Amino acid sequence: MKKARYERLLRRAKTEDLTEVSGIGCLYQSGVDRLGRPVVVFVGKWFPFNKINLDKALLYLIMLLDPIVKGDYVIAYFHTLTSNSNYPSFSWLKDVYNVLPYKYKKNLKAFYIMMTWWFTTFMAPAIKQKVHSLPGVEYLYTVMSPDQLEIPAFITEYDMTINGIRYFQPGAPT
Repeated sequence: MKKARYERLLRRAKTEDLTEVSGIGCLYQSGVDRLGRPVVVFVGKWFPFNKINLDKALLYLIMLLDPIVKGDYVIAYFHTLTSNSNYPSFSWLKDVYNVLPYKYKKNLKAFYIMMTWWFTTFMAPAIKQKVHSLPGVEYLYTVMSPDQLEIPAFITEYDMTINGIRYFQPGAPT
């Protein structure tokens, strides 16, 4: 039953017009990490939860991720300057989690969360050990090259105001 629902959603994702969601720019693939795994970026500030068609948001997520999750992948979630209007409800998150097949969870190798801790509190046990809460963008550079990470300028600008302009250099003495 779960597989049939996902297959229906996947068919819809491939045929419906999802520009309403794709144009927001809150979810996209950005390069690969140092192990060659695709990096999926989610920008929390740009997810207008209260104003978006959540059905289409789910379809866009499936359309984008289905080809990626056939192999290993990582997610980088940026919580920078996110407000209450950008927080999806836990019931919607649970529904999304429940509709996604096992390959999404199995092939997710790391979930990097920038600048928040609350998200990990509610993480599903199946992926909790894959979650890494990082204090700043530069810490991602240990796992992915900066030229592989395309993120909005407001994130790095905010990060520099919080963490300073001297970025952490992987392998350098701290």
